[in-house]
Amino acid sequence: MAETDKDGQDIVLEARDVTRTFMISAGFLRGKRPLHAVNGVNLKVPRGEVLGLVGESGCGKSTMAKMLLGLLPPSSGELFVDNVPTSRMERLEMARKVQPIFQDPYSSLNPRKTIGDIIALPVRVQGNADETALRRQVEEIMELVGLPRRLYRNYPNQLSGGQRQRVAVARALINKPEVVICDEPTSALDVSVQSQILNLLQDLRAELNLTYIVISHNLAVVEHMATRVAVMYLGRLVEVAETDRLFENPQHPYTKALLDSVLTPDPNLGVPDSSLGVTYPNPVDPPSGCTFHPRCADCMDHCSQSAPRTIATETGYVECHLYDDNQGRGRAAS
Repeated sequence: MAETDKDGQDIVLEARDVTRTFMISAGFLRGKRPLHAVNGVNLKVPRGEVLGLVGESGCGKSTMAKMLLGLLPPSSGELFVDNVPTSRMERLEMARKVQPIFQDPYSSLNPRKTIGDIIALPVRVQGNADETALRRQVEEIMELVGLPRRLYRNYPNQLSGGQRQRVAVARALINKPEVVICDEPTSALDVSVQSQILNLLQDLRAELNLTYIVISHNLAVVEHMATRVAVMYLGRLVEVAETDRLFENPQHPYTKALLDSVLTPDPNLGVPDSSLGVTYPNPVDPPSGCTFHPRCADCMDHCSQSAPRTIATETGYVECHLYDDNQGRGRAAS
């Protein structure tokens, strides 16, 4: 049974203080050290929402996605789908409820399988093997994603990049999942095709009442698709807000720097300066206090000493001393 929060929202996916730690080599004869790829993430995703997850490479987005898909267990904390802990769910049940759309349709499809077999595979894995009904089901989902039925017997190398990604979308949706994890769903496609796939995903979301988590470096894609955005830095969610509000009035200095780094079509503006510098912190030995403080333009003395609290905003929250009346400059989140 799905959880309903205090605002009456139907929560389909929730992370409660989720952490994922890897032990990695510290060097020759130096043993191993912990790397906290995801470090205490709390998040609720209402049904029908499109949550954009953004941040630099190495911030923990992919690790979070793998945990949401059931491919990695959390080191601590708990994930819930429809208010059921994923640790208590069978692998097949988890796969039926949460499905991925991978980044590269050229490598995520088996070149030795026909399009029909690729799309039908999730149903066969679940044990539903009525071939007549399955053929009909596959053809229906092909039409839904804009693939003609005549491609049923074709192979991936006979399709364009956009058609291959439609196959990947059909494969993800054939079992009618609760949540779809979209990992850079258009980055491997031509620009002319990207908008078609994004619009298709939006149409399918409205028609099938889907919930998306969109992981992307492309902030334009996130702004176009997401209803809410979560900004990740060194394993923490440093800001979560509704999309319009985050793009119009970012609160966290890191969010502001990300938005300032976006290239614009105006050649007179040149290459933007994000003010983040070129050095990304070592995740094995993160900075003390607020982990963003060495790169922060608004850094205060105590930022290097104490980690910021989670401060509620009108549409989400931010982790920053600037908005803490006790620690910051008295600037309330607005």
